Amino acid sequence: MMGQNEYIEKAKSLLKEMSLDEKIGMVHGSELFKTAGVPRLNIPGVSFSDGPCGVRQDFEPDRWCAKGTSQDYVSYLPCNSAIAATWNTKLAEASGSVLGEEARGRGKDMILGPGVNIKRSPLCGRNFEYFSEDPYLTRKLVVPFIKGVQKWDVSACIKHFAANNQETDRLFVDTKVDEETLEEIYYPAFYDAVKAGVYSVMGAYNKLNGEHCCQSETQLTKVLRDKWGFDGVVVSDWGGVHDTKCALESGIDIEMNVTDNFDEYCMANPLKEKIESGEISEDKLDEKVLHILVMMQRLHMLFGEERKSGSYNTISHQKSLLEVAEESIVLLKNENVLPLDIKPKERILLIGENANKMHASGGGSAEIKALYEITPLQGLSMILGGNNTVDYVAGYCSNTSEIQDSSWQATSLVNQENAASNTEDVKNQELMKYRKELHDEAIFKVKNGKYDHVIFIGGLNHDEDQEGYDRKDMSLPYGQKELLVDLLSIRPDMTVVMIGGNPISMDPWIDDTKALLWMFYNGMEGGRALAEVLLGRVNPSGKSPISFYKKLEDCSAHSLGEFGCEGEVNYKEKDEVGYRYLEANKIKPLFSFGYGLSYTDFEISDVRREGENVVSLKVKNTGKMDGKEVVEVYKKHKSNKYIKLCGFDKELISCGETKEVKIQVDATRDEKLYIGTSVDDIVAEI
Repeated sequence: MMGQNEYIEKAKSLLKEMSLDEKIGMVHGSELFKTAGVPRLNIPGVSFSDGPCGVRQDFEPDRWCAKGTSQDYVSYLPCNSAIAATWNTKLAEASGSVLGEEARGRGKDMILGPGVNIKRSPLCGRNFEYFSEDPYLTRKLVVPFIKGVQKWDVSACIKHFAANNQETDRLFVDTKVDEETLEEIYYPAFYDAVKAGVYSVMGAYNKLNGEHCCQSETQLTKVLRDKWGFDGVVVSDWGGVHDTKCALESGIDIEMNVTDNFDEYCMANPLKEKIESGEISEDKLDEKVLHILVMMQRLHMLFGEERKSGSYNTISHQKSLLEVAEESIVLLKNENVLPLDIKPKERILLIGENANKMHASGGGSAEIKALYEITPLQGLSMILGGNNTVDYVAGYCSNTSEIQDSSWQATSLVNQENAASNTEDVKNQELMKYRKELHDEAIFKVKNGKYDHVIFIGGLNHDEDQEGYDRKDMSLPYGQKELLVDLLSIRPDMTVVMIGGNPISMDPWIDDTKALLWMFYNGMEGGRALAEVLLGRVNPSGKSPISFYKKLEDCSAHSLGEFGCEGEVNYKEKDEVGYRYLEANKIKPLFSFGYGLSYTDFEISDVRREGENVVSLKVKNTGKMDGKEVVEVYKKHKSNKYIKLCGFDKELISCGETKEVKIQVDATRDEKLYIGTSVDDIVAEI
C-alpha cells in the first residue's frame, strides 16, 4: 500500500498535465451528486450519496427527479441514534461496514455521513441523524463506524463541521460558541475522526462566530488543517458556499449545491475568472485538486488499481442490521409486564399509527428507498404465526402521505416556514373529526374486544423529525396524549412503545404506565427486533444516548442558552450540555442518560483502578435470563460541577455467570471515577 508521500507525488504528476478548466471541473458539482473528472487522464468524477440511514436513491443528473428504476432499492439502516443506543462499538463498525459495502455496490465514492453533531436540544429536527448529547459516546462510536465504511474503498464524510445544532435559519444563523466549549463539546468527535483517518469532512450550513462554516478560514484552515493536520477532502454542504474568494482561501475543496446551474457555482466560472484576472492564485486551486487526487488514490480510483466492488441487499447485511436493531431498543419502565407471555389462541390488539407505519422514505436527505421495512404489526404477526389473533387499529393519525416528495430539495435553500409544521396546531376540522373517530374506535375495541394483551405503539415520525425543521415543543403530537390517558384508564397493563428521534413529553400518562419501550428509527428489521424484545426472545440491552427531560426548561439550551433563533444563536450554557447541566444543577430527568433496564439483573463488584487508565471490576448476572449489560464509567475533577462519561463496556453475561471486565478510561489520576449503569445509578466510586 502506498504511503502519503507517494500519493502526493503521483497526484502532482497528474496535476501538471491538467488545464485550468479541468482542475476547476474537479472542485464543483457537474451534476447534483457528481463532479466532472478528467476523462483524457482517466480521472473519474467523484460520485456522492447521502447516507444517514443508507445509500440514497438515484436522481437525474440535473434535476431532483428520481430515476425510478429498481436498481436503487437498498438496505435501510438503523439511524445513528439507534446505533448509539447499543453502546456497542462492534455493532457501530458493523453498521459502517454495511453502509460502505452498499455504497460501493451502488458505485458511490463518498457517503455523506456519519453525522456527529451533538444533540444540544430535544427539538432539533435532525437529531435522529446524530449519535448523542455526549461527545465521548459519540466519538467512541464514530471511529469504528468510519473504519467500517472505509474498508470498502468508500470515503466516509463526517458532518456537519461544526456546531450545527438547529435547523431553524440553518443557512445563515450565526452560532456563537466560545473556544473552550467547542473543544470540550462540539469538536471531539470531528477531531477523533480526523486522527482515525477519515477521508473527508463536510462543512456546515451555519455560520460559526461570524464565518460561514463552508468557507471559514478559521475552521477549515486554522483548526481542521493546520491544528489537526487533516489532509483529506472538505466538501461543502449542498449550497453552503457563498463567496468565491473566501472559498478558495479556506480549506474547502469541493462545492456542491442543490441547483442545476453548475457552471455558475462560486467555484466554477466565477473562480476561473478570478484566477485568469490574477485576483486569486492558481496555487490555491492546485492544493484543492491535490487533496481530491490523494483521496482518489486512497479509494483505488486511479492508475488502474483494483477496487472493491461492494454489494447491497445481502442476507448478511440484513442479519447485521437486525442485531443492531435488537440491541438498540431501550426498556425504560417495566412493572412485571414484559416480556409478554402470549399463549396460543390469545388475542392481541396493537393500537397506534406507528404500529403500521414505515419511516424509511422520510426525514429529508435521510430518505431511503428501502428494499423492505418490517413494521411492528408485521413483525409481531410474523413471529406469533397463525395460533394467535393480532388485530390493529390506528387510534390516531398524522397528516402527511407515506412517501416524501423528493422535489422538496430543489427549494431547500429558500428560507421559509416549513410546510410540515407541528401538527398539534392544525386547524383542519375534517382532520380533527377523523382523529376523534380513530380515538373512539380504539377505546371501543379495548372495552369490547376481549383482548388478552394490548400494545400501544406511537411517538414521532418524519413529519416531526426531519431536515429543515425544528419542533416547537416536546409535546406528543396527533392527540396521542389524550388517547393514552383514556386507554390506560381501561387497560393499566397496556404496554407502551414509543418510536422517534427525540424525547417527548410523557406527562401525565407516564405515571400510569407499567411498561415502556423506546425505539429510535430502527431500520428495515426494526419491527422484527421490537417483536423479539416484546416476546422475550431478545433481552433488551439498549441504553439511552440522551436525557429524557421532564420539561423543555430542564434542557440547558433552553434555560440558559438560546435555540431556534434566527440571525444569531448564543450557546450561553457553554459545556453544560445534556446530563452535565442536570448533574450540575441537581435536576432529575424523567429517564437519565445511559439508562436502560433488562429482563434480568446484574451486580457490579470488586471495582478497582489499575494504573491511571484502566478500571477492573466483576459483573454477575443474578437473574434468570442471559443478557448484555453496559458498565459506564464517569469522571469528575474537584473543580467540576458535574461528572462526565469517560469509559464504557458492553458484555454478554449468561444467567448465573460472573465476568471480569476491564475498561479503558479517558481520565487522569486526579479525577475521581464513578462506576454504574447510568449517570444516575452509580454503584461504586474510586
